[in-house]
Amino acid sequence: MANISITKSTNLKPKPTDENKLGFGKLFTDHMFMMDYDPQNGWHDARIVPYAPLSLDPATTSLHYGQEIFEGLKAYRSAQDDILMFRPKDNLRRMSDSAERLCMPRLDEELAMEGMKQLVMIEKDWIPGSEGTSLYIRPTMISTDAFLGVKPSETYLFFIILSPVGPYYAEGLKPINIWVEDEYVRAVRGGIGYTKAAANYAASLFGAVAAAKKGYAQVLWLDAIERKYVDEVGSMNMFFVLDGKLCTAPLSGSILDGITRRSVIELAKEMGIPVEERQIPIQEIFDRAKDGTLEEAFGSGTAAVVSPVGGLHWDGTDITLSDGKIGEKTQKLYDTLVGIQYGRVADTHGWSVRL
Repeated sequence: MANISITKSTNLKPKPTDENKLGFGKLFTDHMFMMDYDPQNGWHDARIVPYAPLSLDPATTSLHYGQEIFEGLKAYRSAQDDILMFRPKDNLRRMSDSAERLCMPRLDEELAMEGMKQLVMIEKDWIPGSEGTSLYIRPTMISTDAFLGVKPSETYLFFIILSPVGPYYAEGLKPINIWVEDEYVRAVRGGIGYTKAAANYAASLFGAVAAAKKGYAQVLWLDAIERKYVDEVGSMNMFFVLDGKLCTAPLSGSILDGITRRSVIELAKEMGIPVEERQIPIQEIFDRAKDGTLEEAFGSGTAAVVSPVGGLHWDGTDITLSDGKIGEKTQKLYDTLVGIQYGRVADTHGWSVRL
C-alpha cells in the first residue's frame, strides 16, 4: 500500500441536513489529498490534510502561464450503503494525457488512485444518498515554480478536493435550451481542446455568459475553422438521434474525450442503437428538425451525466426537440448509466470501483 500520511482535521464542518438543497460545487468536505513533484524526487510527499487555502507565491507560473489541468468524477452511495466510484482509472489516465500536452509530468496514477480512495473513505459520511446526489471528486494539477518567463515549470502540486452535490442543472432531467455559438470559438484542432485544461473553460465563459443573458442554459460550440460543424457544449459532449442513429462529433483534437461519452457510446451499441462518430453540420441539424428526422438530442458529462436538450437556437431560428420532453433513447441511456453508477444495474464493464 502507498505511504500516505494522514492528518485529521480538529475542526469538522457541519454536514448538510437537506440533500435537496446541495446545489453543485458550493460545499466542500473537511480534508483534501495532496502530493508534490520535482525532477529529483518525482511525485512524493503524498498526504491527506485538513481542507485549507493554498499558499502560492505571486509569481507562481500557473497564475501567469496557465499550466493547470483538472478532472471531474463522482462517488455514489448505493441503496445497500456501498460506496462506488465511477471509472476513476480512466479519469486519472486522461489527466496524465492532459499533463503531457501541457508539458507537465504524467501522474503516478497508482499513488493518485490510492490517495483518492483513502480520501473518499475518510469523508464517506459526506456522501449523500438521495436520488440525483453524489460526491463530486475534483483532482487538479498546477505548476508551482515562482518565476516570470514562458517555459514549463519544474515543480508541480497535485491535489484532490471533494464536494457533495445535487444535480448539475437545478431542473434535473428537464430538457435544457441551448444557444449555438457561431461567432466566438472555444478550441481549435492542434490546440489543447482535447485536454481538460483550465484555459479551455476560460475561453468558453464569454459565450456562456452571453447565452445565459438570453435565457439559454448552455452554448453549443462549432468548429473553429469553418464554424459549421458541431463540436461540443461547454460542460458536455453532444449527441443527436438522427433517423434512429446516435450521432456525435469525432475526437478530432478540439473536443474532450469524455468518460461519460465513452460510456454512452458503449451502452448504445449494446442496446442495438447504431452509433456514428462523424462531422455533423449544424445546418443538417436544423434541416433534420424540419423534416422530422431529428428525434432527440442530449449532452453527456460527469457533472450532468445525461442532460436532455429541449431546444436549440441558431442564426435566428429556434427548434424544439421531442416536444420539449426527454426522448425515449435518452431516457433509456440515462436510466442504464445512472443505474450502474448507483449499483442498481449490473456493471458488466468493470466501470465501478467499490470501496
